[in-house]
Amino acid sequence: MRPVPILNAILVLVALYLLVFERDRLMGYLGDAATPAEQAQQVEETGTPAVPVQAMVSTAQPLDQGVLTRGQTEAARRVEVRSETTGKVISEPLGKGAQVEKGQLLCKLDPGTRPAALAEAQARLAEARLNATAAEKLKEGGYRSETSTASAQSALEAASAAVGAAQTELARLEITAPFAGMIEEDTAELGSLLSAGGLCATVIQLDPIKLVGYIPETEIDRVKTGAMVGARLATGREVMGKVTFVSQSADAATRTFRIEAKAPNGDHSIREGQTVEMIIAADGTKAHFLPASAMTLNDQGKLGVRLAVDGVARFAPVDFLRDTPEGVWLAGLPESATVIVVGQDYVTEGSPVAVTLVEHAPGDAAQDTPAPMTPAPQTDGDAADATDGAAQ
Repeated sequence: MRPVPILNAILVLVALYLLVFERDRLMGYLGDAATPAEQAQQVEETGTPAVPVQAMVSTAQPLDQGVLTRGQTEAARRVEVRSETTGKVISEPLGKGAQVEKGQLLCKLDPGTRPAALAEAQARLAEARLNATAAEKLKEGGYRSETSTASAQSALEAASAAVGAAQTELARLEITAPFAGMIEEDTAELGSLLSAGGLCATVIQLDPIKLVGYIPETEIDRVKTGAMVGARLATGREVMGKVTFVSQSADAATRTFRIEAKAPNGDHSIREGQTVEMIIAADGTKAHFLPASAMTLNDQGKLGVRLAVDGVARFAPVDFLRDTPEGVWLAGLPESATVIVVGQDYVTEGSPVAVTLVEHAPGDAAQDTPAPMTPAPQTDGDAADATDGAAQ
């Protein structure tokens, strides 16, 4: 067997190993073996050539960031109106969807013998009143004892209470709406028998409509009662409201907190149970608007950008806030930072860089930064950029 093919195979394997697994060391060795002209461009302190990169100077701007959640609509009020006594319904039923006013009759029950019971109670009251008056006069003349007089007075009070109970029983025959709203289902049918606790009607109130959502515990501290809420229904309709309730206890299963907001719904076009997407106004923060291509990952897989600091590359982790067609809003950077937008993937932590400042990242549309909710003060350079953009 000839040894030459075996040696060639070993050399190829070694070369592949170096290129795949020892690439950094190999590149470093090749850099050390650079020509004298290339070595003249190296940074004197480290002896490593500076990598040419492009960077842009970014200044943090105020950004209003709301809390986003999804939920559903609910009626502001929902009451099952039930009977307090037993009786047969003698009123015509109201159909589902009917609008009712506060105090409007929903169901009327057959009085039966209740008027007679009231008349009897009233007669007993008149008799008890006469007996009590006579007993009082006899007591004043010394012809009747105090015990007998007290007994007559007690009978009078009992008769008066019986009249009140009979009148209350008669009043319960008319079941009325507790508030203005809409009938959810048909009221009890004519001729049906309602017992005490029997359902007469279900009344809901849709104006204002209630918007209900659930906020994770990481965001709940940013939601305050009275905050403005913008909501979009599945139909595309948008409404505005205010937060009226923030739960103080989390759901045991989801660890989320219930929040409620109310929005006007005078025409009742928003129905109960519709899906709604809400954004709740919260305290703003300062963020940098950068091209999405500027983001990169470090060796630990953390999202961030590379900054040019004193001629060397530094990795800075960021918090992703919002995405737009023109770029992304990132938090976690210094107030002013020089962000590498081209070449950030070819440098590592501490690598010397030769920075060329640019206004926009190459390949991105040269558009003005979207104005945040709170205007940021402009420098002379910013004013000139805006003027150039307007001229274009």
